[in-house]
Amino acid sequence: MITASLVKELREKTGAGMMDCKKALTECDGNIEKAIDWLREKGIAKAAKKSGRIAAEGLSRVAVEGNTGVIFEVNSETDFVAKNDQFLALLDTIQGALLANKPADMDAALACKTAEGTLADMITTATATIGEKITLRRFAVVEKADDEFFGAYMHMGGKISVLSVLSGKEDAAVAKNMAMQIASMSPTYITRDEIPADVVEHERGVQLNIMKEDPKMAGKPEQMLQKIIEGKLSKHFKDQCLMDQEFFLNPDQKVSQFLKESSATVKSFIRYAVGEGIEKREENFAEEVMNQIKG
Repeated sequence: MITASLVKELREKTGAGMMDCKKALTECDGNIEKAIDWLREKGIAKAAKKSGRIAAEGLSRVAVEGNTGVIFEVNSETDFVAKNDQFLALLDTIQGALLANKPADMDAALACKTAEGTLADMITTATATIGEKITLRRFAVVEKADDEFFGAYMHMGGKISVLSVLSGKEDAAVAKNMAMQIASMSPTYITRDEIPADVVEHERGVQLNIMKEDPKMAGKPEQMLQKIIEGKLSKHFKDQCLMDQEFFLNPDQKVSQFLKESSATVKSFIRYAVGEGIEKREENFAEEVMNQIKG
């Protein structure tokens, strides 16, 4: 069954019209990913923006201490709570515990001891006191070598956080600029070489089907078609690869050129945007009020 919420989700991800989305879902048996490809192949959706809907509230945080860096996200149900002093104090405690203990996984993180009990205990207490569900959603502990340096940045107080590792000539401005680049442009990979082969092949198939639907491509030599497809692939993956992106402080320059001039290299990065990929519960306030009246 093709539900209204499924159609709504597809519209948000593709920008296509409601009827087109409904038709795509019908053709693809309700499979969202296949429906996105179907719309693209028909030329109805120009891009497959599959980034998760940012719906949950809370804050992310990034911190560096010596050769250790941590990045984590703590969710709350409302943005109001994310500004609560107790919530912010909890983030400080989590930050200290992660830096001190360097846990390997979530179970180990929640078991980290603090002056007021384990992190799990503190989160449970915060949930009870604040009156909203509080969760440590994810975290990463990153170690760098002595000849490497961190690039850390938090946007809007932690709505987006980035932790990157660079090598080469250490420069605080370069490190911050790269972290800001990653925060604003949201790359998935550092270079094209990192893109999994199956992802490239999937996109090649989509582009081939798009060309089959284009009457102007009919009768074109195979060699020419392959060249066109490679060009489309490069364009599609350009914004997903940090090195191929336009540098946000100078759009005439690629990130790779900026780094070369700065004698620096990005070794790795982690980017957290609060709530990405989490579906927020849709509330019908009118219905809720009526239920309370009936109760």
